[in-house]
Amino acid sequence: MHVLIIGYVWPEPNSSAAGSRMMQLIMAMKEQGWNITFASPAQHSDHAVDLQSIGITRQSIELNNSSFDTFVNELSPDLVIFDRFMMEEQFGWRVEKFCPSAMRVLNTEDLHSLREARQTAVKKGYELDLSNQAQIAQYLHSDLAIREVAAIFRSDLTLMISPVEVNLLIEHFQVPKQQLMYLPFMLPTLSESHTKALPSFDERAHFISIGNFRHAPNWDAVLQLKQHIWPLVRKQLPKAEMHIYGAYPPPKATQLHNPKQGFLVKGWADDAQLVVKSARILLAPIRFGAGIKGKFSDAMTCGTVSITTQIGSEGMLLEDNNWPGEVVFLGQQDDQDDAGFYARFADAAVKLYQDEASYKAHQKKGFELLNQQYDKTYWQDQLIERLNRQLEQLPQLRQSNFLGLMLRHHSMKSTQYMAQWIEAKNS
Repeated sequence: MHVLIIGYVWPEPNSSAAGSRMMQLIMAMKEQGWNITFASPAQHSDHAVDLQSIGITRQSIELNNSSFDTFVNELSPDLVIFDRFMMEEQFGWRVEKFCPSAMRVLNTEDLHSLREARQTAVKKGYELDLSNQAQIAQYLHSDLAIREVAAIFRSDLTLMISPVEVNLLIEHFQVPKQQLMYLPFMLPTLSESHTKALPSFDERAHFISIGNFRHAPNWDAVLQLKQHIWPLVRKQLPKAEMHIYGAYPPPKATQLHNPKQGFLVKGWADDAQLVVKSARILLAPIRFGAGIKGKFSDAMTCGTVSITTQIGSEGMLLEDNNWPGEVVFLGQQDDQDDAGFYARFADAAVKLYQDEASYKAHQKKGFELLNQQYDKTYWQDQLIERLNRQLEQLPQLRQSNFLGLMLRHHSMKSTQYMAQWIEAKNS
């Protein structure tokens, strides 16, 4: 099997959950002995994985340039994975034209349109309710959603990381089940020796927040901590510190650093798990977002309990009341304003910070959740089996996907014609 992955960016597993997810996909296919080429139009980063050192061919490509046509025609891959729908828009029609028999797979990371819709709702003062069809129509029927869902219909298979988003696509957008695959994180199981070697309750100190600053939900969460939650925690725990880690901190983030308040903006972490496992509690007051969050799987691996919102825990919590920490709900009926949420979040943080028995119980929940839901061997086998089966049935599956056929028809190919126009203009 020859695989071409077209990445929105070069994989940075130490910077984001998306980078970790991409490396999980790469390693799952590499273990099959498949030949993998990773191509991207993005500028290379110092934090990116050295793909060549692990036997992956690296190729820079250009947007809106027919040089890609020659490249993909000569490469002649069996399978092409588009990392995020923007790459399918840009290169999907070129792959179809020059490698029509190659299976086209979309890796969403998360539903960008859902994240945007939730952010818009938060700005207007409330949370988007996915059980409310009127709200879905108002906020999710956006230009971004139209583009994203169209890319899903055009693809032979789409990898979805959250069961909530799978359900949304099937129930609301009428995407056929056979075009979707639920594929969460693929993580090594935790052994008893691993969990016993972790720092004890007394060996841990302070609170931590971690996440790429370029990701809007992470930056919003830092602001909620700084402006509203941390002052309430610090008042009750005057010796505690809030450590803020994340890749690419902008000046507006580093300006929040204030040792007197115990609010320390640390920025990039060379070893994310090292800093997470030294902390007692991870705080993530996430008000909007999509997908599932790598910070929480890291925290569970490190035995660090977390406090977050229902948006933060979404897609990871398959059973109620089983979060390894606390889930604090936004906008309860008795709240007159956001102050009620901030107070409940801070109180949960203070209580768990001082309660060793509860802490250990939540730690155990995290170990169990991780091993039960994200077993690397199980999900790798599921992925490879699905890709092979989908490739074998490709002609029949494409013929049954009428909306995909329609969206790939020449009359619908505005992205192709726009790209060709830009190329001609640039020349």
